[in-house]
Amino acid sequence: MSSCLNKTTLTNSDSLNALRKMLANSVVSRHTKRAYLTAFDDLIEAAAGRPISRMILMEYRASMIAEGLSAATINQRLCGIRKLVNEARENGLIDPAEAVRITSVPGVPQNGVRLGTWLTTEETQRLLATVDRTELIGKRNFAILSTLCHCGLRREETAALDMRLIQRREGRWVIADLIGKRGRVRTVPIPAAAKDALDEWTSAAEITSGPIWRAMRKGGAITGLGLSAWAIWDVVVTAAKTAGISHLGPHDLRRTCAKLCRTAGGELEQVQALLGHEDLSTTAHYLNSTQQIQHAVNDRIAL
Repeated sequence: MSSCLNKTTLTNSDSLNALRKMLANSVVSRHTKRAYLTAFDDLIEAAAGRPISRMILMEYRASMIAEGLSAATINQRLCGIRKLVNEARENGLIDPAEAVRITSVPGVPQNGVRLGTWLTTEETQRLLATVDRTELIGKRNFAILSTLCHCGLRREETAALDMRLIQRREGRWVIADLIGKRGRVRTVPIPAAAKDALDEWTSAAEITSGPIWRAMRKGGAITGLGLSAWAIWDVVVTAAKTAGISHLGPHDLRRTCAKLCRTAGGELEQVQALLGHEDLSTTAHYLNSTQQIQHAVNDRIAL
């Protein structure tokens, strides 16, 4: 079988665009799509017109290691290339044996478990206290932070919140039928403190339907447009900087919510349901439950 991933293909813009589009269509998440397309563009540049082969992919992996990229980033990009090769194989564009040789290039070992960032109760309270709630934008930002800290949402899920999702179920307020990662649906309870913050913002902004979070002009006027996931990121980073907390993003508040729930006696399965994880081991990783930092086992050593 002739391979379409040859020198002619790699120097032909139409063929490259077709391969790039094929890779983009193979995944749903826009974040994964962006990472995979970055890997594709970098690999084509590294190949410099040569056929994509195991040797080329090994060279690409070595260049990423030399560049100092993290193991997670390198492995994600290699995963993107494997996805491309497998899609090409399924479409008869590459010899199956060659596809096996290329996709057998191993990833980079990840030594240990990344600790990540978890806030204590006191740090979380300090973060929330940094927001000036006397202004309308402050009420919005406080409600965003409170929702992240209390409900453990992803930033994309937070940005997509709509008033129709805020419902009464079983005698309490929830975010009903929230569509999360990979299309999984879950219902997230809203603690009273987070609901109060939401009510304060929506009441002051006179929001009764549509997106909960709205963009605002410098003068304080609401534009009516919803916030992006990156705008949610900016709210968190700005508040963290004011609170003197470094290296904090929205996903760290998701971890914090999980950890505080578990510390307060929440069952692991219930934390899993709250976060919407398919696998319980993912939840355990979020909690770093195999290693307690705040009450470390080696604190008990008396020498």
